[in-house]
Amino acid sequence: MSERKAVTELLDQLDQLAPMGYNVGLHIRFATPLIYRSSYPEDWLEHYNTHSYYLRDPLVFWGVGVEGTTRWSSIPLPDPFGVLKKAATFGLTYGAVSSYGPITSRSIVGVSRSDREFTDGELSTLRELTIQLHVAAKPQSDLTKAQIEALRCVANGDRHTAAADKLGITESAFKARLQSARIRLEARTTSEAIRKAREYRLL
Repeated sequence: MSERKAVTELLDQLDQLAPMGYNVGLHIRFATPLIYRSSYPEDWLEHYNTHSYYLRDPLVFWGVGVEGTTRWSSIPLPDPFGVLKKAATFGLTYGAVSSYGPITSRSIVGVSRSDREFTDGELSTLRELTIQLHVAAKPQSDLTKAQIEALRCVANGDRHTAAADKLGITESAFKARLQSARIRLEARTTSEAIRKAREYRLL
């Protein structure tokens, strides 16, 4: 199963768990997630982004600082900007957050509902889905040095012949390296492979 299909199927399961929507940031590196999805109400997302709440959100601070799963109401951090109180006015009254993975590549998943707290069983489900999403979206990090060099040459604007000369190999060997890199990154084109390699911080 492809990475994209696996993540989509897991998000479908998450959707069943969260009547008021979910927020997913997978493999957050340098404050930017590799994959980001949200099904929270559009008016809340607009308000959240307009007010830059991601810089003030206690759920984000908790998720970055702690690996685990908890209800919003159990987070001991202060909320001086009233982010959670404001979320409740948009119907996100109750929620839970789950954080998984090393601090250098953390995944954080939030879910919400308007009617009641999430049960312990639902928290366990959220935890399992967070782990599965983290694993399914794991960046491809085992490209060979030769594959990375080949992609870097093309990314820098070298044509195949010039790149092969630069690396001291035949043009057919260079093309083989590009093809193997595309296969490893599940990319249809070299351009897509370069984009993915950059997203994964390989270039």
